[in-house]
Amino acid sequence: MLKGNKVPHTFVIVFGFIIAAAVLTWVVPGGAFEREVITVNDQEREVIVEGSFRFVENNPQTWQVFSSIFDGFVDKADIIVFIIIIGGAFWIMNESRAIDVGIQTFLVQVRKMERWKFFRFLGVDNIVITLIMLVFSVFGATFGMSEETIAFTIIFIPLAISMGYDSIVGVSLCFVAAGLGFAGALLNPFTIGIAQGLSSLPLFSGIEYRFFCWIVINMIGIAWILRYAAKLRKNPESSPVYEEDHYWRERDVVNIKSMNYYTPVSAWITYGLLLGVMVLFSVLNPRITMHVGNSAYAGYFLPVITLLFAITGFFSLRRSIHFYILTLLMFTIVFLIVGVMGFSWYVKEIATLFLVLGIISGIAMNSSANEIVKQFSAGMKDILTAAFVVGLAGGILVILEDGKVIDSLLYYMADSMQEFGRVASVSVMYVIQTAINIVIPSGSAKAALTMPIMSQFSDLIGISRQATVMAFQFGDGFTNMITPTSAVLIGVLGIARIPYEKWVKWIVPFMVILILTGWLLLLPTVLMDLSGF
Repeated sequence: MLKGNKVPHTFVIVFGFIIAAAVLTWVVPGGAFEREVITVNDQEREVIVEGSFRFVENNPQTWQVFSSIFDGFVDKADIIVFIIIIGGAFWIMNESRAIDVGIQTFLVQVRKMERWKFFRFLGVDNIVITLIMLVFSVFGATFGMSEETIAFTIIFIPLAISMGYDSIVGVSLCFVAAGLGFAGALLNPFTIGIAQGLSSLPLFSGIEYRFFCWIVINMIGIAWILRYAAKLRKNPESSPVYEEDHYWRERDVVNIKSMNYYTPVSAWITYGLLLGVMVLFSVLNPRITMHVGNSAYAGYFLPVITLLFAITGFFSLRRSIHFYILTLLMFTIVFLIVGVMGFSWYVKEIATLFLVLGIISGIAMNSSANEIVKQFSAGMKDILTAAFVVGLAGGILVILEDGKVIDSLLYYMADSMQEFGRVASVSVMYVIQTAINIVIPSGSAKAALTMPIMSQFSDLIGISRQATVMAFQFGDGFTNMITPTSAVLIGVLGIARIPYEKWVKWIVPFMVILILTGWLLLLPTVLMDLSGF
């Protein structure tokens, strides 16, 4: 009889892949493609020369299964540091509870719409559900909100119960919504950023079509939740977790009026310093050109952003430190967009941007240097597992490359799928990415594991690398909401007191619809001429 956890730890799974890769170096013939450097979208990248494959002597790997871990960390050092810095920065910001305050204030304001007949006709509850889910979907799509949803679960479940719904609706407001955004991945640095970087694509290119996909995914996802909520309004006892929700029905709704609203002098100081830097930056770069896919737009973006920060920052400070930090987060995302599209920023610049966000947030809260370091360290510790998996996964490619079999695998895959056609090939990629996500839910780790191979494979079969990234994006996003290996899912369900088997029964039909939607959205990437593809 099995004892303990039946599902192996992610480290065990990835190390198992390393061993399997080493075994392949003994049984797969060595091979090599010739490669050339070409310029695509004003960026150089190395691609495989068609028809250049030749067999070479392989190099079977043995003790290298251990040394490959070190080499994998060295190879993926930039991405690993990127993940750690962002994790630490967000932990500092979250200490302020600013996002909690922002969401709760948002709900209070929305409730005032009941005075209007039009909104009563639409249903204020429907509007509340839609707006909250859109907010969290944006968070998931822009900075990869995932673990943070665990903290919001305990806020939204009492809200959902008080509105006459159940804990599943409460979980859907934050966790499912962030998952929809995560799959849409407009500017998610943990998935799209890493996948495109590993595929040698311009960062966040192809955003026009991804924005369309994000809209479609959210329309379907939110409609599904609204449909389920309408069913509960008619019969609350139809909920599969009605008995479990007895615990929540006996609790009081969270009272946000008990929050301590204040604005330290240190917050005003950071505001003045940031505003001065932004003014200087605007003077030095008054007019910039923003590149969106293959399109370019010139304008006075920085002066406009600086003026907006001056106004919103001042009034948010007049309210409390919480709203000021929310303003900092909002403008951090704005500058991420401007930096990437206007100044060709990559992981180093983006990591620096979020590091500054964390430090400024800590100073604004009047935290000491030691307190900021302590909070940053806690955030690094929290995200370290994901960062470690990236390095560990890098060892797989090191084994395959040093064993001289990676090109052979690409050759055999391409040769076996030549007659599939582009639609069938991208569909198979989608299936593979979805299957891998069941056992390795970390998007950054899976990108490091699959994209270097998949992107080169796409060159061989005539599919754009951007389409391959999309297959990864959808394959990585949807199944995060069902896989038992996801620590975030298990944590959310644990707080919500939702049995896993009941969650699976409820979400399986939803997953089928989302996965089919993802497949349909992949078809235009190989059948149409899309911007950035």
